[in-house]
Amino acid sequence: MTEDVGRVDRERRRLVTLLAGAGAGAAVFGRALCALADGAAKVTAGMVKQAEWISGVSFTDAERDLMLSDLNETAEGLAALRAVALDNAVPPAVAFSAAAPPPADAVSVPVPPRRERPAVRPPSDEELAFAGVRELGRLLRARKVSSTELTKLALARLRRYDPLLACAVTVTEELALAQAKRADEELAAGKDRGALHGVPWGAKDLIAVPGYPTTWGSPLFREQVRPETATVYRRLEEAGAVLVAKTSVGELAWGDVWFGGTTKNPWKPEQGSSGSSAGSASATAAGLVPFAIGTETWGSIVSPCTRCGVTGLRPTFGRVSRHGVMALSWTMDKVGPIARSAEDCGLVLSAIAGKDPFDPVAMDGPAPWPARRGVSELRVGFVEELFEEDRSEGAESEEAKARAAEWREHDRRSLGVLRELGVRLVPVKLPSRTPVAPLGMILTAEAAAAFDTLVLDGRVKGMVRQTADAWPNVFRQGRLLPATDYLRAQRVRTLLMREMEECLRDVDLLVAPTFGGDALLLTNLTGHPCVVLPNGFRLSDGTPTSLTFTGRLFGENDLLAVADLFQRATDFHTRRPKLTESTAAKG
Repeated sequence: MTEDVGRVDRERRRLVTLLAGAGAGAAVFGRALCALADGAAKVTAGMVKQAEWISGVSFTDAERDLMLSDLNETAEGLAALRAVALDNAVPPAVAFSAAAPPPADAVSVPVPPRRERPAVRPPSDEELAFAGVRELGRLLRARKVSSTELTKLALARLRRYDPLLACAVTVTEELALAQAKRADEELAAGKDRGALHGVPWGAKDLIAVPGYPTTWGSPLFREQVRPETATVYRRLEEAGAVLVAKTSVGELAWGDVWFGGTTKNPWKPEQGSSGSSAGSASATAAGLVPFAIGTETWGSIVSPCTRCGVTGLRPTFGRVSRHGVMALSWTMDKVGPIARSAEDCGLVLSAIAGKDPFDPVAMDGPAPWPARRGVSELRVGFVEELFEEDRSEGAESEEAKARAAEWREHDRRSLGVLRELGVRLVPVKLPSRTPVAPLGMILTAEAAAAFDTLVLDGRVKGMVRQTADAWPNVFRQGRLLPATDYLRAQRVRTLLMREMEECLRDVDLLVAPTFGGDALLLTNLTGHPCVVLPNGFRLSDGTPTSLTFTGRLFGENDLLAVADLFQRATDFHTRRPKLTESTAAKG
């Protein structure tokens, strides 16, 4: 990637470089601890000495000799643990919590509901394909369109444009038509399941759906059918939504490359859509689905939404159940909606949020939508130095520098829009006492543990990408991280979370450039929610830029209210890419 949307990958590469130095001594020691399982020689004092530098300590000869018996016993225990079969769905016996949820009544008096416009069917199928969730709901209830009609339109567009975009792993046509038929029958009988009833959607192919493959984007799991049903799928089914496709995911939730190729950006089909919620963002931007579900651990909703010019909501950690969704990092994974507007994201979140007995970190909180407070009541912090940051630093060409400068100008204009709307902007500073970038090792360690068997049995060599900035390299390095340092990183993370709470003490939410500083990794570590939305289009190639609003823990109400206000004053989220028959044929 050559622009700021790829910063998360650059940060991962920097972390990979730091960890790569662990190779010689720690690898020898790690192999020694596994040696007994293969009947090889036992751990020796020389092996311990080779491994000491990665731990940041050194021992005397006597101290090394003293620990050998226990180390060899540990090796036996490790061999026994590795013999236990562990499915990806089995979590560790510890749970991370961003914070206790606020009481359900800890919100202001609801604002009056917005006045609904009369339901008027768009004049063409093309315009209907880009209608939002709320608008589609009005049309369905007014009998101006049927769920079956919307579903057939989505299926037709998937057939037409997926050859270009590579955004769908599995089209669930049989299921979709059955769900649409049921929705039409229920709505005709007066049974209304809510805003999503009869609306088509796409599920990132990390989400387990009964009877269909859940491939995780990898050839290693191409035929996998999971035994569980994802809670997020079950809740959307209960809300009457119609699943039309399992959308593509960068292999094991990194990037936009999967076993079917590279998912493309509808605004610039020769460019990848970024990832890892690659297909969910691409399909939504191209009008193939009104909304989709994505996941984020470190930028996997924010990055593709930026690239594809759609709106994404990364909820508070624990707001949405991860049950039935591939685990990458038990303390960082989040599930959230991708749609055309903040309003639509709020409607989807209302259907999928809440406690789940199958996910110990899933919590209840106040209903996220509609907004509970008027925007005039809110204080919005803005991180001034990030709006002044020179984002062209490190750019590889004059063109890239110009693109970065243009994005910065869009961000500054966005602040002007907010001021004109009467939003109270308060200068704030992000946490600075606690180092952020090194905490990326938490993801490395947990992802390596989640897919440890791929390294142990050698299947990791069958993954699509085998570069320095890809999972096989990171998974191997994760085996070299000392457990004590992983736990130290988690303790430092606690300090970072406390600092973030201080930062938000006097404001209700923050606005900042999407890839400014360490904000993306920081807020993923602290569990805070964010909305990313388009805030402009580059003159050079017509591709979108984005702005990010970050809220308090369980503060999605306020977050969505400000994002919705911004979108009511701008039209960036209503623009759509021009995909023609000729460009589709090139796919």
